[in-house]
Amino acid sequence: MVDLAELGWNIVLDSCFRQIHRAELVPARVTGKTRNSFPVIGEFGEKIAYISNRYFEKEVRDVKYPVVGDWVGINTGNNTIEAVLPRKSKISRQVSGGRGRYSGSQTVEQVVAANIDIVFITGSLDGSRSLNPGKIERYLALARASEASPVIILNKMDLCADLPEQINVVKQIAPAVPVLAVSATRAAGLERLKPYLIKGSTAVFLGSSGVGKSSVINALLGAERLKVSEVRETDFKGRHTTVGQELLMLPGGGNVIDTPGMRELQLWGDEEDLAGVFPDINLLAQGCRFRDCTHRSEPGCAVKQAIESGTLDIRRLENFRKLEREVQHLEARKNDFSKLEEKQKWKKISQWQKNFRRQKPE
Repeated sequence: MVDLAELGWNIVLDSCFRQIHRAELVPARVTGKTRNSFPVIGEFGEKIAYISNRYFEKEVRDVKYPVVGDWVGINTGNNTIEAVLPRKSKISRQVSGGRGRYSGSQTVEQVVAANIDIVFITGSLDGSRSLNPGKIERYLALARASEASPVIILNKMDLCADLPEQINVVKQIAPAVPVLAVSATRAAGLERLKPYLIKGSTAVFLGSSGVGKSSVINALLGAERLKVSEVRETDFKGRHTTVGQELLMLPGGGNVIDTPGMRELQLWGDEEDLAGVFPDINLLAQGCRFRDCTHRSEPGCAVKQAIESGTLDIRRLENFRKLEREVQHLEARKNDFSKLEEKQKWKKISQWQKNFRRQKPE
């Protein structure tokens, strides 16, 4: 019998579940997702569940559909999901839309994982591009928006000749974030992860393909549960071995969610999230002469002075500007879509009123 507390069940979730007022439902947690079904786990063990017609008719937006990590109400009589409990946290990104992103189509949120406590941002010390500072900052912005705590894992430390130097480089990018070096293949340094994997906690692994997310999880499990692939020696790129999210219970406590490497990582957040990723720039900006300083050509700019003195890397400012533009563009798209929804709503109301007046007898 599975202990729900080990999966993360608590008094807040219990209170939410009781408000459903349906005796035929039992709580369960989503551990995976296929095209038409959802593996779930609960006190009954493991099952394959499906979305009920009742839920399908009620929920019309994909963002409200179950994702890995969600807590749901299951009707065990027919194995259907008939309720999804509120999420305390979530990892989200803009869904890949190709040209549609720029042609006025709706900006859509894609929830990658839900109800997480820790975001393990995983990079590799094998010389691959996964330790690109800009990529780490982008993952940090994603983590900040999730309401979970970020932790940076540097895997393959056995392949790194200058480990202290590489750790220091990452710490300069994320001064307030724990940076942990491990080696999944040699099971070295894994004890550093255990304080974050306590009973009932959930950690999600994010990172590029080939950094060893699945390998680290296998090492924590003590078994080759997840499939892994070799990294090409020519360019250090890895193949997308993980094709979908999956939640697994660790034997020593805690739960982990494996995710595929993301080729395209469009942010879903706001400017406050960026302030948490770039605290140094945010602090310097407070010393600028103008409150709305863009740190480009304004006189009395403390950020420009820091770059000129060498205390701030210009690359970091450029990436901040890039992410800031993305967030501002996202907010504009959200506002445009909200205005369109509001306009369509009142258009329907106006049409209903016209039809009502036409049908009203004299």
